[in-house]
Amino acid sequence: MKRSVRDLVDRRSFFRQMGLATAGVASASILTDADVEGAVQNVSKASMPSQLKITDLRVAVVTGAPMTCPIIRIDTNQGISGYGEVRDGASKTYALMLKSRIVGENPCNVDKVFRKIKQFGHHARQAGGVCGVEMACWDLAGKAFGVPAFQMLGGRFRDRVRLYADTTELEDGHAQGKRLKERMDHGLTFLKVDFGVHLLQNIPGALTLPAGVSTSGGEMVMHPFTGISITDRGVTHLSEYVAAIREEIGMEVPLASDHYGHIDVSSCIRLAHAMEKHNLAWMEDMVPWQLGNLMKQIKDATDIPILTGEDIFLKEDFAKLIDMGAVDMIHPDLASAGGLLETKKIGDYAQERGVAMAMHFAGTPVSFMANLHCAAATENVIALEHHSLEVPWWEDMVTGLPKPLVKDGYANVPDAPGLGIELNPDTIKPHLLKGEGYFEPTPQWDTERSWDRLWS
Repeated sequence: MKRSVRDLVDRRSFFRQMGLATAGVASASILTDADVEGAVQNVSKASMPSQLKITDLRVAVVTGAPMTCPIIRIDTNQGISGYGEVRDGASKTYALMLKSRIVGENPCNVDKVFRKIKQFGHHARQAGGVCGVEMACWDLAGKAFGVPAFQMLGGRFRDRVRLYADTTELEDGHAQGKRLKERMDHGLTFLKVDFGVHLLQNIPGALTLPAGVSTSGGEMVMHPFTGISITDRGVTHLSEYVAAIREEIGMEVPLASDHYGHIDVSSCIRLAHAMEKHNLAWMEDMVPWQLGNLMKQIKDATDIPILTGEDIFLKEDFAKLIDMGAVDMIHPDLASAGGLLETKKIGDYAQERGVAMAMHFAGTPVSFMANLHCAAATENVIALEHHSLEVPWWEDMVTGLPKPLVKDGYANVPDAPGLGIELNPDTIKPHLLKGEGYFEPTPQWDTERSWDRLWS
């Protein structure tokens, strides 16, 4: 149907107001009612992306999920809010200290905001605030433009993401195998188990260690400096333990492993050799990631894939480990690595060098959805961890998506804008950490100021 000049002008004005260019929607001379309808459906009418500004940051700290996790909410001048999460076990202060530095910024400029605040992140939980803000900015940008986060990262390689689950250990290998078999019966196709010095404490002659030294790692001492080693008897016991698990679950399903204790490199190598017959998917964090030369010694001495990364902040240190040949696989935690975009960059760097990526995760559905979008947009992802299968109210913390979120060992990647979820206060409020409120005002962080520039 022919359009009047006035009609075309009005349509051009409409698209400008919606924050869209007419190019890529349709030629200005052939704009149709479907074009207008599509724009209305795909762009939030409450938001003009170019004028979106951050006005507030608040926190709600959830406990028992099964970890303690601070969820952050970033509010804007246009009535839309975005959600992020400080990594499990970390302090909400890591996020709150960033409030005065991001208020007034346009959250759609995700990379700009991230570069402004990333100097306040560090490895492990200390990165939690920076990563939580980055998650929330992607959520806001997606809501503002009406597109899912994975689309802004370049699109997706998969519609659903394979999950793997760690499993609380029992001392008897066959009993542990039956517990893992139950996970398989519920649809999981990738498993992980912990085994190490905690299974050897009551076995005479299984460990060598100085008197008075604990095997719990509570002394905050890195592995090479504890004086703890596993004897041949201890290695044999752990090999028999994993053999019993394999008898129950079979050899077909991938079985990864973690938590061996703070043991020396020689023990790590002997233990890895003993596991080769069980064809483990990987052995995780055998020594601290900072000691890449020691990790390379282990990798060079065994056929079992060696993996690390859940405590590394930013791409650079992943790149060092990959380039020195210290790892077969990487294992970033998005809530420590730098958020969605940085984790995708890490995965892409690894892929170019033939290294696969699994993803560590132990938080609420907020961070889970951020991980799903990143995993969908990163080609070399093998599986995403899920720590909350036994928490009955975990999925009910969020709304907006079909339930269950996890089905047959996979999670579907949502097409909804941003991260794809809203929060359910009726579920979250009963599970707040004692003394914490539900996104209460944080004016005490409005004027935290310093001269942050890192150069003169």
